[in-house]
Amino acid sequence: MNLLSIQSHVAYGHVGNSAAVFALQRLGVEVWPVHTVQFSNHTGYGQWGGQVFDTSLIRDVVQGIERRGVLSECDGVLSGYIGSPDIGAAILDAVAAVRRANPAAKYCCDPVMGNAARGLFVNAAVAEFMKRPGVPAADIVTPNQFELEQLTGRKCRTLKDLRAAVQAAHEMGPHVIMVTSVRVDETPGNTLDLLASDMKNCYRVRTPLLAQKMNGAGDLIAALFFAHYLRGGDLGKALSKAASAAFGVIAKTVEASSPELQLVAAQDEIVHPSRVFDAEAIS
Repeated sequence: MNLLSIQSHVAYGHVGNSAAVFALQRLGVEVWPVHTVQFSNHTGYGQWGGQVFDTSLIRDVVQGIERRGVLSECDGVLSGYIGSPDIGAAILDAVAAVRRANPAAKYCCDPVMGNAARGLFVNAAVAEFMKRPGVPAADIVTPNQFELEQLTGRKCRTLKDLRAAVQAAHEMGPHVIMVTSVRVDETPGNTLDLLASDMKNCYRVRTPLLAQKMNGAGDLIAALFFAHYLRGGDLGKALSKAASAAFGVIAKTVEASSPELQLVAAQDEIVHPSRVFDAEAIS
């Protein structure tokens, strides 16, 4: 499997491509990374070095790959945080190029906009881009619960609310939706839910809640879910495998009391999770 991953990159820590690429490679996936930024570290530290790349560089790198005549071998495109609508447009152009070469290729958009703790951390223009045309262009989207609410304009207090919001997201275009960081009335206080839907089936995975602030967990699970879904085509199994692997890495990170994912130290969890959380079909 070959995936084009267009995301941010940091030298220290594991977010964006720094989280996705190694995890995908550990699964045996060939990854073609294109970086939208190169920073010293995650911006959540308050200080960082590096720069945001111009969209011309992103387009040039993708065009260079296209000139190798290999886009027909690309099975999918993965994208995450974008800093501006212009970068989003460059990503959608890359998706279009891949689809021209391989109509079966899928696009997975992780619509990074914010979370329940921090609220929106992208500007209004990026949030609007995600609503249209970003998410409608995707085959698969992987929002957290907060981002799902932002995309659909629906609050998710109950499982019924969540299912309605997922249906509204399907109506925007994506065939497959995975929602992370789900906490609704039916979620026990010491747990966290993930939900995946393909319009015909819906599955939930429930894991213990590991309450420690860290960066990159969403980037990691989006990449894992995308790869497992493309590889097997089974929604429930893809959710179970992605959730179990991500939980294993996060648990090792908590043990180390680290704000950065212990991706290398916990790499065996990506392939052989210590705990397997089965997906439960829900109606």
